[in-house]
Amino acid sequence: MHTLTGACHCGNIHIAIALTQSPDRYAPRACDCDFCRKHGASYLSDPHGSMQLEVRDADFMVKYRHGSQLADFLLCSRCGVLIGVLYQDGNRRYGTVNCAALQQTAALGIPVSVSPRLLAGSEKTARWSALWFPDVVITTAKP
Repeated sequence: MHTLTGACHCGNIHIAIALTQSPDRYAPRACDCDFCRKHGASYLSDPHGSMQLEVRDADFMVKYRHGSQLADFLLCSRCGVLIGVLYQDGNRRYGTVNCAALQQTAALGIPVSVSPRLLAGSEKTARWSALWFPDVVITTAKP
């Protein structure tokens, strides 16, 4: 496994992901929706890897839904950084991380443009279930 770490600007939300392949084997996905473009977001995930979030103060972690209303964008309200996106399917939580929140981005491939906004809701959730980190773990120091 290859571990990459990162955090929001103020350090309230820390992230650790484990990838099954070398980071240079991954091409981040740059979503072309208005929200992601305005945040300069490109996303990284591995359906066989893992994603862990450690939140120091949950009061400053906000979830924002737009578009299809199926996924939660995670932001730190203290510093404004977009950390990633989560999708809940029953007891399973899928996630993807915004590469801008990672420290070791130089090793990653060149982002490719994607257009999930053009997909139907069922197509989006099937895509997320196939591509995103499964069983994302979130721990909080202060509920």
